Amino acid sequence: MRTSLTALGLAASLVTAAPVLGENRADRIRPDAPELAPYGEHVIGVQTLNFVNPGQNDIVNTTADSEPLYDRPLTVEVWYPAAEGTTLGGTYDVTLRDGKTRFPLHGQAARDAAPTTGARYPLVVISHGYPGNRFLLTHLGENLASKGYVTVSIDHTDSTYSDQNAFGSTLLNRPIDQKFVIDQMATLEGPLGAMIDADNTAVIGYSMGGYGALIFAGAGVTKGATEYAWGTPNGLLEHNMAGTESHAALVDDRVKAVITIGPWGKNAAFWDAEGLSGIEKPLMMMSGGADDVSVYAAMRQIFAETTGTTRHLLTFEGANHNAAAPIPAPEESWLPVDNLDFLPFEHYADAVWDTNRMNNIAQHFSTAFLDLHLKDDADKAGYFDLIERAADGVIAVDDDGKATAEYTHWKGFAPRTAQGLTFETLTKGQ
Repeated sequence: MRTSLTALGLAASLVTAAPVLGENRADRIRPDAPELAPYGEHVIGVQTLNFVNPGQNDIVNTTADSEPLYDRPLTVEVWYPAAEGTTLGGTYDVTLRDGKTRFPLHGQAARDAAPTTGARYPLVVISHGYPGNRFLLTHLGENLASKGYVTVSIDHTDSTYSDQNAFGSTLLNRPIDQKFVIDQMATLEGPLGAMIDADNTAVIGYSMGGYGALIFAGAGVTKGATEYAWGTPNGLLEHNMAGTESHAALVDDRVKAVITIGPWGKNAAFWDAEGLSGIEKPLMMMSGGADDVSVYAAMRQIFAETTGTTRHLLTFEGANHNAAAPIPAPEESWLPVDNLDFLPFEHYADAVWDTNRMNNIAQHFSTAFLDLHLKDDADKAGYFDLIERAADGVIAVDDDGKATAEYTHWKGFAPRTAQGLTFETLTKGQ
């Protein structure tokens, strides 16, 4: 018998634009998606903006004898609630992992649509991995915008598919880029700027974006991390080191919540318990239980050592580093390319999990977490009151179909749809 939750999920997914099978799409909501995954009530628009952060360290051209500065360019994609009457749907021209192949990605946002007026919406900054680009988490950017957020996804210079450069630049610049983009969005003029409530901001970071988000949230790096020969040259990473004035200045009161997906860094000793305890903002982590890039055991250490805040850890059992964050593998990624020794497909897909399913689960939990902390929606707290292992949940209902006291199945998930997931919470001080 179909549950009411399943019926509601189906109904919600049917009101969105109907995806065409065979296309590369970022907006598919599976019929078995959890309750909060479907798109929200807002039609959405999207704009591309270009910012320049002046006077930054030019890590690519830094030598032992020279530390030049440059004006650092950052291209961003911004999704937002659009004016009534906006026609749903649009296509993005996206670069593949090989840095040169282009492919169309379809979604629900209308290019350069007029923003809605009369309301202000919290800001969400999205930060990709190394390498990546601003479209890698389009599924979250669009989805959250439809629910009353302005989302801005960054192309991090020196860290995109077509601009992959010195890793030391990524190590230094991730939290700096994130803060700078918030500053730019907060001072944006015109109708788009008028709708942004930057005093209620969240940061979502994947892999190296998660690394940057943890630093930005308060986890200064260790002294040892500033001295790696393969890292940021000349000790310039001390800008982000725990206990320094420059790191303290990064921490931003406007940021009310942080989500990290597969955050890199603890596996390479970039933080210790003292540094991680500096995070005081609500934190949600999403990780693959078989991640061998950021290393699942190392991410569990982050979870254990961020004792200055309440935090959650959602684990996709058996998933590797591509858990939850990347868009589904584009059709173009299935073919070999001449400048990579692996199929681009491997950059997007997981060997165990369906990416679309992981995307929907990430949309569900991100919606609940951000609504709770950026919109003060206390009703969303129930989505985090979960038994640890979803497979152990008990479905117990009375003759009227109402849950009894013995019901422990995860809230928001229809029966049989939470398999392979675990969820843990630690409170401040634990």
